[in-house]
Amino acid sequence: MPTGLERKLEKIRRLLDALVAESVRETPIVVEGENDREALRRLGVGGDIILAKDSGKSFQDALSEVEKRGKAEVILLLDFDRRGREWTKRLAQSLEGMRITPNMGFWKELMGLVGRDLKDIEGLASYVRTLQRKLGKNILGDEE
Repeated sequence: MPTGLERKLEKIRRLLDALVAESVRETPIVVEGENDREALRRLGVGGDIILAKDSGKSFQDALSEVEKRGKAEVILLLDFDRRGREWTKRLAQSLEGMRITPNMGFWKELMGLVGRDLKDIEGLASYVRTLQRKLGKNILGDEE
């Protein structure tokens, strides 16, 4: 019988697999900064990762970056803290106005799984590794 931690790790693995599949389909992913992008890369997520708040970018700059991609959908994966939640909501509303579908499913599911333990995407790779160590499992298939 799997423990609560094992179930959580398995749900995170499935979510990451689905995120990788979306990135392979060239669905852009919006994160806050470079450290968030690097964490996703360490978790195996490739593809187009747009930085929303990098080096003094304004909110409008972030929207322009998304619009330039010319995609009908974009995945929002900003932090889980108050500011991240506010940016996610603002981006979603603005993108809808631009007729771009904001996919917040990954963000909502991740926040439900790790929101109490984690405030940002940047810490996700370390969080997964910590769970793996506790359980003696390696879902990422890499060497630590």
